[in-house]
Amino acid sequence: MKKTSYLSKKNSKKSYANWIIVYIIMIALVLFTALPLIYVVVTAFKPLDELFIYPPRFFVKRPTLRNFVDLLGGLSSSVVPFTRYIFNSFFTTAVIVAVTVLISSAGAYGLVKQNVPFGNAIFNIIIAALMFSPHVTQIPSYLVVNKLKMLNTYWALIIPRLAVAYNFFLMKQFIEGFPDELLESARIDGAGEWKVFFRILMPNIKPAWSTLIVISFLANWNDYFTALIYTSDQSMKVLTLALQLIGGTSIARQGAMAAGTFLITAPTIIMYMIMQSNVLETMVHSGIKA
Repeated sequence: MKKTSYLSKKNSKKSYANWIIVYIIMIALVLFTALPLIYVVVTAFKPLDELFIYPPRFFVKRPTLRNFVDLLGGLSSSVVPFTRYIFNSFFTTAVIVAVTVLISSAGAYGLVKQNVPFGNAIFNIIIAALMFSPHVTQIPSYLVVNKLKMLNTYWALIIPRLAVAYNFFLMKQFIEGFPDELLESARIDGAGEWKVFFRILMPNIKPAWSTLIVISFLANWNDYFTALIYTSDQSMKVLTLALQLIGGTSIARQGAMAAGTFLITAPTIIMYMIMQSNVLETMVHSGIKA
């Protein structure tokens, strides 16, 4: 009996030690993965002399906000203030994310739960769209936008980014598993389709549209190609394109460039941290691997 108890304690200690080793390895891997993000943050607060010191220093020794002052105020002499680029990025991204969630959710709900005619054919076309690179459709998209006279407008930055096949596919996969009985019960109680959609379906698929918010936000916040193709007016450019104007070959602008890179990276990190639990839950239910 004592021998069994001794072996049990020994195995317990061995298992505990193994878990400690696993956690140490995981923490080391997380820190290694986070090094680029940490470097972006510390570089944004480095004074100019620390940016060009040799050998390079990873952490900042004398943090300063001078880079952000140069970023926001140093371009005041230009035709377009830098705050305009920030507004363009936030405005277009917010509108695209909000409308994309509504379009993808409503479309998937109608296709899956309404038994529309030729539903399978429509879904197959959407799946086929996933096979093509977005750059393949840029020429016909540009011709359409140009024909509608939307160049150098917010419409050109927003409308081509609303309908994304992957977003529709994600919502469709999640809504398929939603029980029809709950929807039918709401209809029996007299709820209309829009009320069923907004009051019954959407609150119960929060992980799915939360994940869609993250995916759409990352894709559109970091997108520079749309603004590059559809706009020539500097007042319509977005933050990612503005970085090219900040840096260039000027050594004095490298601090502002570091601050601009931080401003682009920070919202994506914050967005994912807020939605992280919902994103992981969606990956489990939809069968999509992170």
